[in-house]
Parts: sequence; structure tokens; C-alpha cells
Amino acid sequence: MMQLLKKCSQQDGISPNHLIKIYSLKSDKNFGKLWVMKTARIRNFCVIAHIDHGKSTLADRLLELTGTVSKRNMKAQLLDDMELERERGITIKSHPITMQYAAKDGNQYILNMIDTPGHVDFTYEVSRAMAACEGALLLVDASQGVEAQTVSNLFLAMDNDLEIIPILNKVDLPNAQVETCTRQIVDLLGGSPDDILHCSAKTGEGIDAVLEAIIERISPPEPNIEKPFRALIFDSVYDDYRGVVPYVRIFDGEISKDDIVQFLSNGLKYEVSEIGIFTLKRIKKPKLSAGDVGYIICGIKKVQHVAVGDTITNAKNPAKKQLKGYKEIKPMVFSGLYPISSDDFENLRAALEKLKLNDASLWFEPNTSVALGFGFRCGYLGLLHMEIIQERLEREFNLDLISTTPNVKYRIQLAENEVLSVQNPSEFPEPGKIVNILEPYVKLEIITPAEYLGGLMKLCQDRRGIFMNQHYFSENKVQLLYKMPLAEIILDFYNRLKSISRGYASMDYEFIDYKIGKLQKLDILINGELVDAFSSIVHIDFAYHRGLALCQKLKELIPRQLFEVAIQASLQSRIIARTTVKALRKNVTAKCYGGDITRKRKLLEKQKEGKKRMKQVGSVEIPQEAFFAVLQIET
Repeated sequence: MMQLLKKCSQQDGISPNHLIKIYSLKSDKNFGKLWVMKTARIRNFCVIAHIDHGKSTLADRLLELTGTVSKRNMKAQLLDDMELERERGITIKSHPITMQYAAKDGNQYILNMIDTPGHVDFTYEVSRAMAACEGALLLVDASQGVEAQTVSNLFLAMDNDLEIIPILNKVDLPNAQVETCTRQIVDLLGGSPDDILHCSAKTGEGIDAVLEAIIERISPPEPNIEKPFRALIFDSVYDDYRGVVPYVRIFDGEISKDDIVQFLSNGLKYEVSEIGIFTLKRIKKPKLSAGDVGYIICGIKKVQHVAVGDTITNAKNPAKKQLKGYKEIKPMVFSGLYPISSDDFENLRAALEKLKLNDASLWFEPNTSVALGFGFRCGYLGLLHMEIIQERLEREFNLDLISTTPNVKYRIQLAENEVLSVQNPSEFPEPGKIVNILEPYVKLEIITPAEYLGGLMKLCQDRRGIFMNQHYFSENKVQLLYKMPLAEIILDFYNRLKSISRGYASMDYEFIDYKIGKLQKLDILINGELVDAFSSIVHIDFAYHRGLALCQKLKELIPRQLFEVAIQASLQSRIIARTTVKALRKNVTAKCYGGDITRKRKLLEKQKEGKKRMKQVGSVEIPQEAFFAVLQIET
């Protein structure tokens, strides 16, 4: 067998580094040779980096240089096809695409690339993309150096046993620090400085070397053509006309149109109506084989039948073992999501189900609020993730929504040795039943220029952070490690971090464990009624300041009524802060231009009695801005 492979290598000019281990070949040696040649010319890789380090721009140049897109049709951030991505200038979704490249060795190669997001809230997107690849391009901005998400993505790639190609981007900038950044990468990755490629994704400088490095350094997929068909679903979308469209990486065997496929997790079977690959649009293909990345259309109408990480096999010759899927993601931030119109509840449910296909890290369940009616309790990976989900629901599904105060999941130890997991403050038991409240702690990593070190350390200490370690990547680049309650990060920590560091610091975090905290439930009462949407769990040291700040903020946002409205903050049934929205008053004495003063007093008393009755039956309209006010409260 090895002689056959060596002969193939000599005849077709394939590097000996790309000789592949074959588990089984058909008796027809020509078939075996052809299949070895086909898979040896495939490269599956993803592009990973910190946010704003040039991933999408590099993807643009690769598409342009391989001729996948003509210069006439080229535009910036070509793969970011979502309007929201282009507006914010960030990648939200992973984008797979297939390119063909004529290498310097004279052979034609198929390059399956996945452009990934860079923000910490979309790490799950990155991990799913990595499971469909054999290699990764690790991009570092030459003007900014190694950042927090650079480190996180590197470790993620190592866990997936990917071949990593380090690339120093934006070397053409006047403020590029090539030598310093090279030392940082070597310190992080090891190896030689010569292994690091230099390029400018904007001008196209060095992109040829990147393509050749992909061919030389990244291993081709294993040609498991003889095994039963198995494909991993790494993403999916909902098409109004075609149903659910799974995006797959094929590991074993092959699939053709009209085959009957089976989902191993639920045993459901469907007939394949179309298969193909990705360019800027779906391209039909008669067959997909081991090593390919593409899509499968089976006319699946129920979104619950498709799960990211599931394995698809051939129903006639099914595989017995599932592919290694993804670990179940655990949401870190929870918030209520309610339609402004109660008639939109079912529309919101359908929209969330379709969006979950495209964003597997989203979690939701039905929920009811006294103040807001029927809605859903949703779980997110972070605050940006929460903002993006709400904005996508409003834009793509034409919904008007209200989102409540974000919070984390707590564990409550009760007197009967029972432990409750609580996501919503309204679910908290009576204070007398609670023995301890445990809150989630994370390992926080901050990478910052040394000049901002003091201010950022003070910020972490003010937010109950526990110092762990610090490490200098270079004389001006410092890594800080803290243990910190997740609840202190999810509101305005990131904004404060960027403000103190003038935008230069970056952060990443991962969950560690639960720890006992001095926590209490803070309630907000408006006109004497508890508004559960404003309830939150706060540390006892910050409760008064937060309650007062929230009352004052709500006073600015709640419009004046025809009666006086009291806004109160309550901690364990004790009022700790109060403000009042003054009533609108009609000048009922305007017609009294003379006469006895008792006539004016009688009119004023009559008005006063009317306002008392109105306060008992009147309802306070709370504008949507008030529900976002808690995000800007600083304590």
C-alpha cells in the first residue's frame, strides 16, 4: 500500500509530507489512486483572531487571489452578508466558502475556508468551525500585538489538534511593531520567528505566501471513502422555501442526490433533494465525498429535527458510531424577552426556534412576567450576544421586543439541605428559607499596555476581583489574571475597561466555579406595585447605591402622569431608596379671578380627592428605554 502511495506521489508531484494513511482501498488500484489524489488536494481551514485584527479583510484577499470573486464584484467584508455585521464592522456568524487555487507545484487545490467571529461572546461559533477543519490561520495585528481572544482562540485550536499557521497582519501600517509582535507570538506559540508569515490583507502583500503555506503545512483530510457515510452538522439555516438546510463536513463515505439519510440522534430519515458546496451562493453538486464541506437539503420543515453537532449517515448502510460532536454550551447571561404586543407571542416563539438553528448557543424557555405578560427567558454567552439576538429578532422577523435586566444563574442553599438553581430574581425563595447564595465566578484575562495597568487593577478590585497573576509578553504588553464574579462583568465592565485603557485593553473570560457571596434581592416598586422586570441580585455592599441610582434613572425616564408616582427600591421588604415623579396639575383655580379664598381651596381639595382616586385605579406606562436603563447604572 505504501508503495502505491509513493508511486502516486512521484507521478503526480504531491509532497511526501502529504502521504495519507489508507484504512482500506477497493480492489481497483486506479480507484484507490484517484481517491488518494482527490483528498490530497483538499485543505480545510479556518481564520481565527481577536476582533478587528483583519480576518474578514484577509478572507477578501484570498477570494480575490484565487479568482473566486472578480475584482468588479469585490467589496469589503464580502463574507459578512448580514446587514448587522456590516453596520457594526464585526463578524457575528461563521461563513464557509470553497475556493480553487492553482499552486506553484502545478496542481489544482480545493480550499474550504471558514471565516470566524473574533468577539469572546461568539467563541462557540469558532469552536464549531474548528471541528470541521484540519488547520487554522492565527492572525495577529502588527500594530496591536497579541490580545486576549488571540490567546483564547489559540488554546481552542490546540485542543482541536489543528495545524496552526501564525500570520502577522497589517505590516504596512506606519505604527506596525513587527519585531515586538513577533516576539509575543514566539513567546505564546514557541517555534521560530521564521515560521511567522508577514502580510497586509488590505494591500495584498504576502497573500501568495499565505496560500502556499496552507498547501504545505495543513494536512489533507483522511480519504475514508470505504466507510459508511458520516457527516457532522456544524451549522444550519432556515430557508422559507427549502426548510432547514444543514451545513456539513463529511468525514466518511460519500452522498448523492436521492439518497436516504438518517440523523443518528433521533433516527429520523429524509430523502436528499439537493447537495452542494458554498461559494458566494450555494452551488449544486451531484456528489459530496469524505473531506468535502457543503450543504444538504432534505425538505426538513420542523426545526426541532436538526441539531448542531448531530451526525448524518446513510439510512441503507448506517454508521453505528456518532462523530464527536460539540460539548453542550452553557449560557452565562440570562434575560427576559417579551413582545410589546401580546399577539406576537407565537411569532416570537417561531422566530427564536429559527434563530437557534443559526445560533446554537442561544437558549430559551417560556416565561411569564406580572409586568410584561407572556414571553421567554433567554440564555446568552454575553451582553453583546444578547444585543445581537434582540436586534436580529427585531430586524429579520419584524418584532417589537422588550428585554429585561440581564443576570446570571445562582445556586441557593436552603435550610432543608436543598439546592436550587435560579436564573430569574423573581424565582428567589423567601429570605428566611435561604442559608447561602452561591454566584458563578470566572477566570478573567486582561491584556493591556503597561501604562493602564494601575487603573485596570483598581477597576477589578472595585468589582470584587481576586488577583491571580500577571505576565509580561513584552516590555509594554501585560497579561492580568483575576478571579471575578460573573455578575460584575455582564453589565458595564467592558465599557469601563475600554474607557480606562482608551480602547487598547482586551478581555476574555471562562467559567471556574460557584462561590458563596453576600448577596440579596433588590426589588423596584412603582406606584406601590412590584415590577419584577427590574428585580436584580446585588452584593450587600452596593445595594443602597444601586437602588438609589436606579430610582433616579427611572424618574428621568418615566413620563409624568395625572397623579403622583412613587419609585421605591426595596431590599428584603425594607425600602432603602425612593424618588417621586410629580403629578401633572391642571390649574383649576384659573376661573377664580376674585371672591372668597375658600372658593379656591374648595376647588383644590376637590382636585386632590380626584387624584387620590386616580392613583388607586390608574396604571403607569413604563417606556422601553427604562428597561435598558439598568445597563448604564454605575455603582
